[in-house]
Amino acid sequence: MIIWINGAFGSGKTQAAYELHGRIADSYVYDPERIGFFLNKNIPKQIRKYDFQDYPLWRQINYSLLKQIAAEYNGVIIVPMTVVIPRVFDEIVGRLRDDGLPVRHFVLWASRETLLKRLKSRGDFKNSWGAQHIDRCMEGLSDAAFLPRLDTDTLSVEQVAEQIAQMCGLELAPDNSGKLAKKIKRVVTQLKHIRYFI
Repeated sequence: MIIWINGAFGSGKTQAAYELHGRIADSYVYDPERIGFFLNKNIPKQIRKYDFQDYPLWRQINYSLLKQIAAEYNGVIIVPMTVVIPRVFDEIVGRLRDDGLPVRHFVLWASRETLLKRLKSRGDFKNSWGAQHIDRCMEGLSDAAFLPRLDTDTLSVEQVAEQIAQMCGLELAPDNSGKLAKKIKRVVTQLKHIRYFI
């Protein structure tokens, strides 16, 4: 099974993905952004795209690689990635589904105020990439192609992960860590996934 966790920047995709990963024994977090960073590092600046999702090659590589991993890996593949254009979504998720692969998709939905607050808590400024694209993301994710949407305004990371697991028919290992351990885990995950857009 592939679980695609979508949502605007600051919605908690990465935190939810790693919460699931930590509580599903056979699971792997696949990050499509790494392909985008690789492409931008290896394409001349003069022809580099503003958004790496605009490269047909980015969509093709992610589709092909996810298909290959799913064919050889028996665990759950978790994909935290913002995709707000139905055509782009269909070129990856739609094709995987057409191939018969079980892809469950969820949008982590939150108010604009909540998104800005979450971005600020992770050190993003008002003019950061994520903040600049909140409105575009919310508008795009309002499309019927992007269902179901989970309202996360009042949910903890654990509750989001548990809701996704329940909807996928997956049982999560119990989380017996204390508040401090959970906070440390969140900070470590956040630090490991600081993005530098070039």
